Amino acid sequence: MIEAFLKYEFLQNAFYTGLLIGLIAPMLGVFLVVRRLSLIADALSHITLTGIAASLLLGKYFIFFQGLNPLYMGMGAAVGGSLLIEKIRNVYKFYQELAIPIILSSGIGIGVVFISLADGFNNDLFNYLFGSVITVSRSDLYTVLITSVIVIIIMIFLFKEMFYLAFDEEHAKVSGVNKSFVHLVFIIIVALVIAASMRIVGILLVSALMTLPVAASMRIAKGFKQMFFYSILFGEIAVIGGLITAFQLDLAPGGTIVIISVFILLICLSIQKLKNKITYKPKTSVST
Repeated sequence: MIEAFLKYEFLQNAFYTGLLIGLIAPMLGVFLVVRRLSLIADALSHITLTGIAASLLLGKYFIFFQGLNPLYMGMGAAVGGSLLIEKIRNVYKFYQELAIPIILSSGIGIGVVFISLADGFNNDLFNYLFGSVITVSRSDLYTVLITSVIVIIIMIFLFKEMFYLAFDEEHAKVSGVNKSFVHLVFIIIVALVIAASMRIVGILLVSALMTLPVAASMRIAKGFKQMFFYSILFGEIAVIGGLITAFQLDLAPGGTIVIISVFILLICLSIQKLKNKITYKPKTSVST
């Protein structure tokens, strides 16, 4: 594995890209889970599929799109989808959760039409759906790196505002936090991370990397800071372990990463259950 890593550039691209995704995906996933917006990741991932399929379809007819990385159109579609979600949430003020299934189903429908027009699935589209180590290019690595830097900078400057909105929106408003602006920025960077993660994890599995590490950390963390740290740690363990396992056993990296994330979740659930048994002391009745 080490010799192959030093020899082949695509393995280096996949490993470094995976490290970045393992950092930023759970980082944003913490706020998605706390704010009960986990399904937004699924909706945006399907909108991203529409952008990818459109790029591959246009590549059949226009030379310009043949040389264009489909990741860029996927990111554009994801950002556009995030803006549409916010627009629909404002339309249905009392039923804001409707925005998620509307965008999700629209993304699937339009994506399937584009796929059929492109004469069905091909290897490129299949790799985007489920992830592929071999297809990660240096261009993908640079795109993910730039996205990661943007996400980290925004998180540094808006962390306090996001924290307030996650736990107490009313107090955040009173404190002068611009809820609409912060949420819009947050949903846009979520869209960018989802689009950037598809090469490693795949469009259909990327939401798992944003939620499973967070779900595991919630069972053992004693506070928000610990949950934040454990989520990133579990995300990195899942990505690194998944990439190594996928390379050694010739498996799809996306599915392997998700399976390891599930194992981590089960271990954390078992630890929590064991702690409860140890600390539980049955009440003894005193008879007179």
